[in-house]
Amino acid sequence: MLRKLAAIILAASLSLPIVSAADAAPKKDFKICWSIYVGWMPWGYLSDSGIMKKWAEKNGINVEITRINDYVESINQYTAGGFDGCSMTNMDALSIPAGGGVDTTALIIGDFSNGNDAVILKDKAALADIAGQKVNLVELSVSHYLLARALDTVKLAEKDITVVNTSDADMVAAYGTSDVTSVVTWNPLVSEIVAMPGAQKVFDSSQIPGEIIDLMVVNTETLKDNPALGKALVGAWYEAMELMTSDTPEGKAAKEEMAKASGTDLAGFDAQLASTAMFFDPAKAVEFTNGTELPRTMDLVRNFLFSHGILGTNATSVDVVGMSFPDGSTLGDAKNVKLRFDPAFMAEAATATP
Repeated sequence: MLRKLAAIILAASLSLPIVSAADAAPKKDFKICWSIYVGWMPWGYLSDSGIMKKWAEKNGINVEITRINDYVESINQYTAGGFDGCSMTNMDALSIPAGGGVDTTALIIGDFSNGNDAVILKDKAALADIAGQKVNLVELSVSHYLLARALDTVKLAEKDITVVNTSDADMVAAYGTSDVTSVVTWNPLVSEIVAMPGAQKVFDSSQIPGEIIDLMVVNTETLKDNPALGKALVGAWYEAMELMTSDTPEGKAAKEEMAKASGTDLAGFDAQLASTAMFFDPAKAVEFTNGTELPRTMDLVRNFLFSHGILGTNATSVDVVGMSFPDGSTLGDAKNVKLRFDPAFMAEAATATP
């Protein structure tokens, strides 16, 4: 739920020590971190159920999975080298580790938000009515990005509204006050707010499909030196995906455990999954990663980050951080590629014999 990016913490993260290629080497013990969000709940289940342990042992390694309640802190710790991999969005992967100089690979594209993030107005039914309003959101987060994309659709810009930085923890209470008339947030907060009197959802992430992407990323040099880590993580992940989609008592029990860990029940968890485009099938994840829309999306994301001053330290150009894609193409500085979309391990899972 805490998919937020605070500018002050981002600035701190960019000053953290960078994990260089020299720090990566073949090893047996690995640490992965994750935070609460519907699309990342399987990571906790993989640890608790023993599925991760099974796949780690199968590949001759040990993998410790740790839940960190503060999303930004999890990314900061990954960026500092405290973890070998971490769950994060595409936007935050570019701005924090990649922007901070840590070469990072998107190992698993787990899902994209397909309605989980939304713009909500009070007593107004049209997005254009947002003009002139104060908009409460977590500044410089995916909510801020969603707002910018929404404004584009009605020929408005950020200068036409006033952003009020509001913690996600305070969002529901803030909406309940008389002076707050518009918010942008994510589930489960969206579900709570739209149930309140006068609340109208006027734009959501289903209208920009494929742009807010949820990943498991790993340090590129660590993955290069230790392909067993990639095989173990991907193997465990897709076993969980298969279990979640199985019409079995075991599948239901697995989702109930995930729901409980995220603070809801099975019905609430299923409702959140309904607005999450999960790539349960690795072949679908590979197809998405290989698609022509991904570079376009990342171009939108990098321009948003650059325009808000959070694409790397003192960036003078939107091209300062390079990104690479499966077809060999790049965005930004091809000599400074720090974010890589590589479907190789997912593709191996897609062709594996059950």
